[in-house]
Amino acid sequence: MATHHAPIEEHPDLMELRARHDRAAITPRAQMIEALALITGLYLAASPWIVGFNGFTTLAVTNLIAGIAYMLLLGGLGSSYERTHSMAWAAAAIGIWTCVAPWIVAGDVAHTRSITSNLITGAIATLLALAAASAARDHTDNRRSSTGNYNDRRTRSQGREDR
Repeated sequence: MATHHAPIEEHPDLMELRARHDRAAITPRAQMIEALALITGLYLAASPWIVGFNGFTTLAVTNLIAGIAYMLLLGGLGSSYERTHSMAWAAAAIGIWTCVAPWIVAGDVAHTRSITSNLITGAIATLLALAAASAARDHTDNRRSSTGNYNDRRTRSQGREDR
């Protein structure tokens, strides 16, 4: 006898999880974090030309790559909210890298404008990434605490029947 199994994409738990993430992605907090992250990443990518240290090619290229990567990681927050927690930690690493890059990249690039720009941008990028990680964790924790697991619900319902 052949048994037909539905694809995993149609599993009720997975469908409920995706719906929950979709609801979380449309919250004002998630939208604000995403918008600020896009602006921060765009500024980071363009900062060598905005601030005027584009002559330092190693730091200019580093900021361009880091800014694009940051935008890709946190800019897609709304479309891939279920992976936000891990992406946010990678974005936080980019923010920290941005803070220390003027002293690490090759060449004499540690000047007042580049240091100030990278420290402020890196701190903002790190804080936004941590906020995104927190939002993902808070939403998941709130859902778990409000529903409990199956055994907790069953125990609570049995307790009501005993009364």
